[in-house]
Amino acid sequence: QVQLVESGGGLVQAGGSLRLSCAASGRTFSIYTMGWFRQAPGKEREFVAHITWSGGTTYYADSVKGRFTISRDNAWSTVYLQMNSLKPEDTAVYYCAADRLLMRGNWSTDEVDYWGQGTQVTVSS
Repeated sequence: QVQLVESGGGLVQAGGSLRLSCAASGRTFSIYTMGWFRQAPGKEREFVAHITWSGGTTYYADSVKGRFTISRDNAWSTVYLQMNSLKPEDTAVYYCAADRLLMRGNWSTDEVDYWGQGTQVTVSS
């Protein structure tokens, strides 16, 4: 089993920045991909970004490309999401996710093996 714990959410004005962190513990050697999804009120959970654990290859949803950056620290089994130029439509609960497979391209919720508990990000206009 793998446990994921997010931190770093909060309230920020439009145009501002936040950095989310996700610490993985347990059988982290089994993880090949980590990343982030988000779920706004009344909407389905959607993919945001992912990173491969070994090579560090990244992939982003079009809605966040150029504004968000995902990175990882293998030594601490932690993945980060730096969010810049935030917009009110970025408001959502952000979930850390991990997979035992190497993901390329879009990542569906059905493919995720492990979820964090979520952290709220609110962007005011």
